Amino acid sequence: MAPGAARRARRRPRRVSPAGARPRAAEDWWWERLAPSGSGFHLLQSDSMLLVLPGPGPARARVQRRNARRAQRLPLPGPRAPAAWPEAEPEAQRGPDPGWGDRIPMEILVQIFGVLVAAEGPVPFLGRAARVCRRWHEAASQPELWHTVTLAPPVAGRPAKGGAKAEKKFLASLERFMPHRFSQLQSLTLLHWKCQVQAVLKLASEFCPRLTFLKLSDCHGVAPDTLVMLSKACPQLHSLDLQHSTVESAAVVSFLEEVGSRMHRLWLTYSSQTTAILGTLLVGCCPQLRVLEVGTGISCSTTPLQLPVEALQKGCPQLQVLRLLNLAWLPKPAGRGTALGPGFPGLQELCLASSTYNFVSNEVLGRLLHGSPGLRLLDLRGCARITPAGLYHLPCQELEQLYLGLYGLSDRLTLAKEGSALLTQKWYRTLRELDLSGQGFSEKDLEQALAAFRGSHLVLCSLNLRGTRVTAGTISSVISSCPGLAYLNLESCRCLPRGLKRAYRGQEEVQRCLEQLLTSPPSPS
Repeated sequence: MAPGAARRARRRPRRVSPAGARPRAAEDWWWERLAPSGSGFHLLQSDSMLLVLPGPGPARARVQRRNARRAQRLPLPGPRAPAAWPEAEPEAQRGPDPGWGDRIPMEILVQIFGVLVAAEGPVPFLGRAARVCRRWHEAASQPELWHTVTLAPPVAGRPAKGGAKAEKKFLASLERFMPHRFSQLQSLTLLHWKCQVQAVLKLASEFCPRLTFLKLSDCHGVAPDTLVMLSKACPQLHSLDLQHSTVESAAVVSFLEEVGSRMHRLWLTYSSQTTAILGTLLVGCCPQLRVLEVGTGISCSTTPLQLPVEALQKGCPQLQVLRLLNLAWLPKPAGRGTALGPGFPGLQELCLASSTYNFVSNEVLGRLLHGSPGLRLLDLRGCARITPAGLYHLPCQELEQLYLGLYGLSDRLTLAKEGSALLTQKWYRTLRELDLSGQGFSEKDLEQALAAFRGSHLVLCSLNLRGTRVTAGTISSVISSCPGLAYLNLESCRCLPRGLKRAYRGQEEVQRCLEQLLTSPPSPS
């Protein structure tokens, strides 16, 4: 036999479909390929996707018709006729699978939403989740998920006419869902409201009885009686942030008088009306005040702030955080023979940072902190009159963060060249962050100061020496002694080699800086 004929004889005969048989559809092929019978999965076909879901799934009409035809088919005659196809049992008739989202209990679904809300906030996540299905809408509407909310008009920054129209539209939406979702709201922030802030605060007073914190940022048009009405309707309200908002001083004073002893935190932006508000605090209207912050933002105010130290200590004896940021604070002189005030026994943070020259001296700082042994953070950036000797005599023994940087001021001032060792000798055990940028300490003085960190010191994690005369040997010893150092700023350090004068962030970068210091040649003096 010829080779070609042998090959043709060995070829497998093509299977011929029986007469009248329907060709196999592509849908059946995908169905058996992705979810075969007995695998525990089934396919769910939608408009634009094909989902593989667990479970037996609903029976298909095409499968049922095919099984019925096979059951009625008779076996072919002959001794070697193939056996008939086994009769397939039709699958149980059920409705469409609702999906895993409807099978999760409501309590578990609310807990899942709560984790996402804690990480990203309720807006816009809950609003988007409520549009998925009815069950998700019910879960997203639970009041316990809406405990912190920030509301801002959607077209903030556009022309006034368009902004007013957007605020009215947003207000109509708030009127619909605030009664059902804000019953457990605790923190409310309003941003860029120009026209309807009055109506929003009225809604908050009606439907937010558990409100504890209110922030108004870049808001205008707050009437004097609105804050008083809110304080009466929300008996747990104890924190108010009015930074960068236009609110009359009479409205704030009335609010503070109504809230009284339950007021804990207050944020203000310094203006011509701030004096009346601070005067209310000085007379003891809010004896339980814990946080007081008065700032001007980026632009510094040229009008000095008159704030008596002793009167503030008497009016707010429970103060824990005091921030006077970017202000030209002009403390009232104590006078001859005047006794010191009661101090702030619970003060933990004092920030007097300023971008311009101020009037804070060692004497003023002593009057402020003579009764504050538990101070943890002291921010004196821009306070050029403060000296290391004045800081050394402070009563606080466990200071953790000390900021003495002079940014843009060192060129116009005569700075001290000695005394930095007094700071590290007193607080080297507890200091975690130290900022000496722009100070005029000499190379030898800085070497003595940073030598206090030698040994098994594991606390220091941030060191800012920008613009100082620190040497390479001093930096090498500090890095070797502080393995936890994660931030090191060596910008504009004139005594260091080129290529090393930059900021290092992270422990890996700091260790690479040490390697470069050990291998680089010494910088010429």
